[in-house]
Amino acid sequence: MDTSVVSAASNSGANPVPLVMLRKSLDMQAASVATLLQGLPQVTPASNPPHLGQNIDIKV
Repeated sequence: MDTSVVSAASNSGANPVPLVMLRKSLDMQAASVATLLQGLPQVTPASNPPHLGQNIDIKV
């Protein structure tokens, strides 16, 4: 999102209601993302067998 548009609108004496709505929707989105991230399972790096990730095959 281009924040210069928001700051320009707030400086020009525009109606503050859209800015309040924008901030509220951004807060709601942040809360939704935080909830989704908390629901993800925790993956430990030790869950893979020890022989994986030791070699890289390169073909040209």
